[in-house]
Amino acid sequence: MRILMIGDIFGRVGRHMISEYLPKIKQEYQIDLVLANGENAAHGKGLTRRVYEELVFEGISLISMGNHTYSKSEIYDFIDEADRLVVPLNKPRMLPGTGSRVVEYNGKTIRLTNLLGITFMNGMYDHPFVAMDDLLQHCHEDIHILDFHAEATSEKIAMGYYLDGRVSAVLGTHTHVQTADETILEKGTAYITDIGMTGPAKSVIGCEVNSILKKMTTAQAGRFEVALGKGIFCGVILDFDDLTNQIKNISRIQIRE
Repeated sequence: MRILMIGDIFGRVGRHMISEYLPKIKQEYQIDLVLANGENAAHGKGLTRRVYEELVFEGISLISMGNHTYSKSEIYDFIDEADRLVVPLNKPRMLPGTGSRVVEYNGKTIRLTNLLGITFMNGMYDHPFVAMDDLLQHCHEDIHILDFHAEATSEKIAMGYYLDGRVSAVLGTHTHVQTADETILEKGTAYITDIGMTGPAKSVIGCEVNSILKKMTTAQAGRFEVALGKGIFCGVILDFDDLTNQIKNISRIQIRE
């Protein structure tokens, strides 16, 4: 089985890159199943019903989220019926949404779990390591992929080693810059610190360059503008053995318009 996980889809440009390049990638690499992080898909922050339905239409089986899950108030209107959406497992309990979902493909079960880091992030979320321990007591799927949406590289690497041999893959998202450290850890778990972003190439992690420079060089508060222009498509391809369900290879993919 070959699974594609797409890095943070950012705004209109990110959605264009999905529409333009995902069919070609699926055909060229013979992708069986597509997963993606969509927490920035609606104008760079959050998710709307229209954008959610657009991503599902494009062939994404499960859409994970992150710290901007609830940034668009509209999500409360459709989150209970959005059966492709995976929100952070360690979110505050009063918030709606499902933190881990399972899909089936060719008789195999594939679980995608979404988890939010706590280092340099909003302190309202539960401890991610404890949350995974609790979840794994009840997981028996053929393949289990974790989208760890975290700021600190050290926290992501630590999670990779903590879950080595317990899940199929630990894939980092959130920082929007693809890292070159993809590997298979010694107990058989695939790992990468960050998949990267699918969005505007000329940007500061998705935002218009001048709007960021103004804030950083003048210390004046200002609105971050979502960048437009040519895009970049980032993701990873995971190859699994059809008999043992063990990961055989993890490889980065990056396409620039």
